[in-house]
Amino acid sequence: MEVIHRIIVGLDVHLAVVVACLRVQRGREITREQRRFGTTVPELLKLLDWLVEVGCPLAIIESSGVYWKPVFNILEGAVDVSLVNAYHAKAIAGYKTDRLDAERLAELGAHGLLRPSFIPPAPIRELREITRYRKALVESRVREINRAEKVLESANIKLSAVVSDIVGVSGRAMMRALIAGERDSATLAALAKGSLRGKTDELMPALTGRFMAGHGFLLARILDHIEYLEEQIVAISEEVARLCEPFREAVDLLMTIPGVGSITAQVVVAEIGIDMSRFPTANHLASWAGVCPGNNETAGKRRSGRTRKGSRWLRATLSEAAWSAAKTKGSAYQALFRRLAYSRGKGTKKARVAVSHAILIAVWHILKDMTPYCDLTPTQRTATDPEKIKQSLVKRLEHLGFSVTLEQLKAA
Repeated sequence: MEVIHRIIVGLDVHLAVVVACLRVQRGREITREQRRFGTTVPELLKLLDWLVEVGCPLAIIESSGVYWKPVFNILEGAVDVSLVNAYHAKAIAGYKTDRLDAERLAELGAHGLLRPSFIPPAPIRELREITRYRKALVESRVREINRAEKVLESANIKLSAVVSDIVGVSGRAMMRALIAGERDSATLAALAKGSLRGKTDELMPALTGRFMAGHGFLLARILDHIEYLEEQIVAISEEVARLCEPFREAVDLLMTIPGVGSITAQVVVAEIGIDMSRFPTANHLASWAGVCPGNNETAGKRRSGRTRKGSRWLRATLSEAAWSAAKTKGSAYQALFRRLAYSRGKGTKKARVAVSHAILIAVWHILKDMTPYCDLTPTQRTATDPEKIKQSLVKRLEHLGFSVTLEQLKAA
């Protein structure tokens, strides 16, 4: 097998130790040297000095939670570092030790059998960590709102049956009054604001319950936590906006896509960066993100083409954008969603994944050319792939009971 890298090091990274295997090939002679290092900065600097001394140009690191990041931070810039999927370098059962893992990484990497993972530049990585933390806080806020609703239900308070947002201005005022000891349903219903004032007759029976002191104690803690999370989300959003200033043009261009707002655009930039040369084509990006059908074919038959896992952070954001785009009147994404939802059931996951895929394809072209989104006309959409249009029309006619025979017209 052809050797691509004659000097390479495999690093098996753990919490407190890094096992390194340096593989050097000169002619047909192969030498391997094993060393162990700690994961503190002084120890990692020793690892870097050793690699520079022997002239090692490439290091292979197996993805292992967050333990690879300290090693990458020290080696970045001085040595090319390839982060590889642990599944691709999986050891044979019964032959797994730290020493063998490092040796296997070096051996597979020397022959080019390991595909490096996408690691964005440092500014994008910093932005990515903050946007992911913001997403985690938003999810925590949702969980706290669900807990508040459970507390109200256990106290026979049916506020959520009348109010769509129990943590809105009216809902919070009513819950704070309950915590303060107010039990009169008429007084509680009088705290309604805006359109809820017309629902007094519905609010009064919904606010009549068995609210006890224990419920008030729990609800007060939950509301305080929700308000704290909201303050943190606002602060983090301001920091994200500041970090996105160097990428302001890209964020503004992404916001021209139907269904893509400022938060979605920020997350997309944080997850994939703005340099599309890392992805040769838009389909490569869609495959990396996990929003395209998988390949599963055997004996000439295609099996279930389930999507791969991909980037769960990007997938979730694209799914939200797809749902928003499906509600944008007159957009091509709305037409795509309705067509797939009609044939496979309204609101199916397949329709949302298809719209997510279409949005990500547009993202790749926008960031590659740095041009705003431009929806295709019906003529352009038809001209993109005539073969698929032909197959679709033939299938629809056969579904209606017609036998279709196509004949190619001679050119004039």
